[in-house]
Amino acid sequence: MKKHHVFVSPSANDRMYDHFRFLARVSEKASRSLLTQLIKDIKSLEYMPQRNPHFDRPYLEQGKYRYMLSYRRYRIVYQVIRDNVFIEDIQDCRQDDDKNLL
Repeated sequence: MKKHHVFVSPSANDRMYDHFRFLARVSEKASRSLLTQLIKDIKSLEYMPQRNPHFDRPYLEQGKYRYMLSYRRYRIVYQVIRDNVFIEDIQDCRQDDDKNLL
């Protein structure tokens, strides 16, 4: 099975760091649990990243991005280019799509 290299964009990393910091004020346990699950799901993209559906929005190029859900409410948006997976955004699905970076 082909292994891909996974890269997280600085903006996706910064957005999630802010969320972890906020969540940790409420519950450190929940924050750690979220981080553990996100890392596990992101690492899973090393193998068969094409298994997830396309993230199609009217303002995005059709078929460019894919997404997977993590921890029941976070959408990991990424693109696959050859042997690389680029995580472009990690979105809280409870928020309006228009507030997200993509």
